[in-house]
Amino acid sequence: MTTYGRAAEESAFVRTYAVTRGRTKPRHLLALETVLEAGQGRPGPAQAEECEEILALCRERRRSVVELAGRLGRPVTAVKILVSDLLDADALVVSLTHPYADTGAGSGPSVQLLTAVTAGLKRKWPDAVAYSQAG
Repeated sequence: MTTYGRAAEESAFVRTYAVTRGRTKPRHLLALETVLEAGQGRPGPAQAEECEEILALCRERRRSVVELAGRLGRPVTAVKILVSDLLDADALVVSLTHPYADTGAGSGPSVQLLTAVTAGLKRKWPDAVAYSQAG
């Protein structure tokens, strides 16, 4: 690695460390696919400029944690830490709308969820499906 490449890499690390104020773990449990939308609160004055970018993106439309990380060009963990700060300030909220949510009065999983799971299992173990149908 060249000296310039190493310096750029160290600079990016230091910047991420500064953005998160040295924190390495978010306060909230957030999955990559957690969907967020803008809330009623406002970020504090000491928030990183990336927090404003996150809010602007979430005001446009709901965004997942991984999408925010990609758009900001930041590590997912750093984005989770910033999102946690925004959740604490009520500037962001976790969207409860989910594509596989059951919209009926039933208490079981939705048909869409079961279809998605079945399709995933067929992709992962195509021979198992053929075997179960033969027996």
